[in-house]
Amino acid sequence: MPRFAPHPHRRPALIAGASSGIGAATAVALAELGYPVALGARRVDVCETLAEKIRADGGEAFAHRLDVGDGASVDEFVTAAEKALGPLEIVISGAGDLEFSHGWTMDPEVFQAQILVHLVGAQRLAHRLVPGMVERQRGDFVVIGSDCADHTRPGVGAYNAAKSGVEAFARQLRMELEGTGVRASIVRPGQTQTGMGMTATPEVVGPLLEDWVKWGFARHPYLLRASDIAAAVTAVVSTPRGAHLVLVEVQPEAPLREQDSGGK
Repeated sequence: MPRFAPHPHRRPALIAGASSGIGAATAVALAELGYPVALGARRVDVCETLAEKIRADGGEAFAHRLDVGDGASVDEFVTAAEKALGPLEIVISGAGDLEFSHGWTMDPEVFQAQILVHLVGAQRLAHRLVPGMVERQRGDFVVIGSDCADHTRPGVGAYNAAKSGVEAFARQLRMELEGTGVRASIVRPGQTQTGMGMTATPEVVGPLLEDWVKWGFARHPYLLRASDIAAAVTAVVSTPRGAHLVLVEVQPEAPLREQDSGGK
């Protein structure tokens, strides 16, 4: 006898922050594996375009506006998504943005807004969806963290605090949910090429990169792709019940060195 009932055949997944980057790549990756996906972001037109592509490729997708900073928006989204796809078995909390700034010069309102979307947004999703998972005694709640949570970087404004907070929240959930059948997990990307922070000017990015090199954060120029993080997310949620990938950190592999000839 298995210790746990297997995952149900149908496992609808909510992806918060699905309009670009890691969220969009995760939606595509999950849909390709047969998961029905609910795509949520403030740019609902972009989500709908992605949903149409997923459906054209044979997948099942639903798109609706989602602002994780607004409790009413979260409730409306979940209600509509579950009406369209059924009870949500998987939640990927990845909504967020990045604005470069010194922590002490960033406008406090902007700092607060960054914390709101990354951290409070994750809690809003958990508050709305985890009770149903606990009742069903199964489910995956996955937060997209950052290696900033483990190795703080200069010049990223509220991002360090936000990602440290959301990872701490996920670790807390894991302890609180032990024995319920619900798995809380962290997927922690290293430096990844996404749309976040890409609007910054060279005048901002140049000194920032110099600081990163100074503090040892730029060992090589290779960056992860959003699809690399999506692969990690699919591994976490696809793991059979009875095992739990608690933390998956993904770092870019370095460029290959020339082989040492051994003096020949």
